[in-house]
Amino acid sequence: MIHNQNRVYVVMGVSGSGKSAVASAVASKLAANFLDGDFLHPRSNILKMAAGEPLNDDDRAPWLAALNEAAFAMQRTNPVSLIVCSALKKRYRDRLRAGNHNLSFIYLHGDFPVIEARMAARKGHFFKPQMLVTQFATLEQPGLDENDVIAID
Repeated sequence: MIHNQNRVYVVMGVSGSGKSAVASAVASKLAANFLDGDFLHPRSNILKMAAGEPLNDDDRAPWLAALNEAAFAMQRTNPVSLIVCSALKKRYRDRLRAGNHNLSFIYLHGDFPVIEARMAARKGHFFKPQMLVTQFATLEQPGLDENDVIAID
């Protein structure tokens, strides 16, 4: 298989860590393509989160598959692309990596109190601040074996 030099960066972290703001700003500066992964959630996931219910792995499976396909398409046609996705578990990151050799992660790390304050101030987002506890419980910090992850505090 021929690998091109185009790159896709998945900006990851818990909700409220600044993924959308950072990725949007970087995409603007680099004239890169930008995709907010939330737009690829199926209706059932959005309704579940809006009702304050956390998603399970079965809920996330079609979403991760759609993101994997989007990453593949983006890296084939664009020099730099950014995708916003929580990618909380290693197996989610591995699903995004599958078949996408030009994909890396930018992990926006933040402490619970800081992110909780951001979430409380948010307007017009379907994510409920009380679900942040669940996200932190689900989060698997990228390990040393994930050498395609850049961590930013």
